[in-house]
Amino acid sequence: MNKALIMPCGDNCAYCPRHTAETNEELQKAVELYNKLGWKNWKNENYSPEEIKCKGCITHIYCGFGLKECLKERNLQKCNECPEFPCEKIEKMFHKSNELEKVCKEICTEEEFMNLKKAFFEKEENLKIM
Repeated sequence: MNKALIMPCGDNCAYCPRHTAETNEELQKAVELYNKLGWKNWKNENYSPEEIKCKGCITHIYCGFGLKECLKERNLQKCNECPEFPCEKIEKMFHKSNELEKVCKEICTEEEFMNLKKAFFEKEENLKIM
């Protein structure tokens, strides 16, 4: 069983295909999954195996919801530490996550979907229990 590795936004990296990939074959499977879902890299291109390997969300990935910047300004580690939680930014992220979950459920195999669900679609629950 994977142990929780909850990020500031509620994602659980312990189930993320990018984070858990250790071999070239696993990296290639992650590439194929992300490309199948239409999830693009920061250049809006399909991922390559070299760039899909997780380097940590906190340090290098752009947050389209402005959460990283907000946390930094407020000197917080996770969004649920904020007295304004859940704020408008978080609510928008939860909504987007719910929409992506529906798409993934239609496109993915059951195993792929369950891993993605645990990784990305239980944000609200993860933040509420932390």
